[in-house]
Amino acid sequence: MSIKEKENNIEKEIKKEIDIDKKIEKKIQKEVDKNIEKNEELTESSTTDFTPILEPKTKNITSIFTLLLGIILIILLLSFLIFTGYNLINQNIVSGVHIKGLDVSNMSKSDARYQLENYIKQNLPEEIKVKHGDFETTISLSQIGVEFDTKSAVNTAYNVGRQGNIFQNNLYVLNTMFGKTNIEPTLNLDTEQLTKNLEDISAQLPDKVVESSYYIEGNNLIITSGKEGNVVDIEPTIEAIKSAICNFTTISNPIEIVVKNEKPNQIDIEKIHNEIYKEPKDAYYTQNPFTVYPSENGLDFKVSIEEAKAILSVQTAEEYKIPLKTLYPNISTNMIGTEAFPDLLSTYSTKYAVSNKNRTTNLILAANKINGTVLMPGETFSYNKVVGERTISAGYKEAPIYVSGEVVDGLGGGICQITSTLYNAVVYANLEVTQRSNHQFVPSYVTASRDATVVYGAIDFQFKNNRNYPIKLVCSVSGGIANFQIFGLKQEDDYQVEISSYETGRTATAIYSEAYKILKRDGKVVSKQLLSKDTYKRH
Repeated sequence: MSIKEKENNIEKEIKKEIDIDKKIEKKIQKEVDKNIEKNEELTESSTTDFTPILEPKTKNITSIFTLLLGIILIILLLSFLIFTGYNLINQNIVSGVHIKGLDVSNMSKSDARYQLENYIKQNLPEEIKVKHGDFETTISLSQIGVEFDTKSAVNTAYNVGRQGNIFQNNLYVLNTMFGKTNIEPTLNLDTEQLTKNLEDISAQLPDKVVESSYYIEGNNLIITSGKEGNVVDIEPTIEAIKSAICNFTTISNPIEIVVKNEKPNQIDIEKIHNEIYKEPKDAYYTQNPFTVYPSENGLDFKVSIEEAKAILSVQTAEEYKIPLKTLYPNISTNMIGTEAFPDLLSTYSTKYAVSNKNRTTNLILAANKINGTVLMPGETFSYNKVVGERTISAGYKEAPIYVSGEVVDGLGGGICQITSTLYNAVVYANLEVTQRSNHQFVPSYVTASRDATVVYGAIDFQFKNNRNYPIKLVCSVSGGIANFQIFGLKQEDDYQVEISSYETGRTATAIYSEAYKILKRDGKVVSKQLLSKDTYKRH
């Protein structure tokens, strides 16, 4: 078979296949058309058969739903109107409102404030505790003026549900009813006073900052160095205290003090000099009215400021010593003449033996120390302080004194005669005797209970100027007479003074005596005051 024939045969086979496919396609199309016609008939049949049945049921359901919806809307509208009306006429705080945890629902403003203030009072202690490590102290709440603004808090509670439009207010009320609204009243306190309290506490901390300080000891200024430490950090501590006061559940617990570390200030020697420096003041007086203005000693560094700075810069030490000097006035109080003290208030004299030169010397030395002394009102005189220690360098001599019941020579012997003479003058001037002791034996220059002994460093004689005007002591030792005069300014209420002294008994070894101060006015006794009851040894 030739190639041409083969191609013709293949072509014939292909045509047969195409014809077969077309026949199959036509059959399938016929079946599809038949199915479509059946479906259309079924659809028409269904519509014709069921529509009359479903249409009435759908209309009934729609009507019922519409009716129910209307009823619900009416109920909601009525509820809204009733709820709104109630809220409009309600004069109490709405339900669910709390102030500082206290339920004030449905209370009037006055009741709510009363209940709130009682609640706060019951929960607030009188004082709170603050601590730093082992250190603990308290702060009084009344002292720092702690109070809560209950009026504003109650007003805020009352305004819940009353500050918006109708819909907003109703929403606020509903939220509060089913939830909870808590109002915190404003805390007020005296911040300035609390700051002062904390500053005081800062100075009490065991690990506090120690600032440098100074004091005068004798003729020296002693400067002590400071030390690094803690101070109270005021602002955060105040906030911690406020927070604790507002929290009733933890207010009984100690509040931790907030501290910060600080270094002490550097020593300011110029500032210290300005503080201790004092100009001397001369004494003076006026006559109309009579007034005495006493002298005052001044004070200054004995070295220059530069030298003082050099002392501080030599080395770091716990304390530094700066020498001082006294600046004396040109006119001291003792230099004011007797014309400033116009009236003689009292005088008293005792006799001494001029032949005893050493004893006489001692009397003169002691008298000269006292002579001219001026005491301002309220000032106290100390015999040992004014006369000073009885030493050889001061010029005192050996003279008879009492020691252990015996008469022996001793340095400064005899000066107790000056003390006793002054004592009597003081009593006659009606001045206040604050310290006085009698001798072991009754002395020869005064009677029993009219004497006063002194021993330097052990026994002193002291009295106080209890008058309203200064007094001046004038003392002289001459010609066998030791004399004291006390000058001042007489007052209308002054008394005439008498001294009554006498022995009350004797034994083989002792003498007992008493002394009284008798005050008279216009010759009549006003009072009789016991001065002393004394016991002496018998020679």
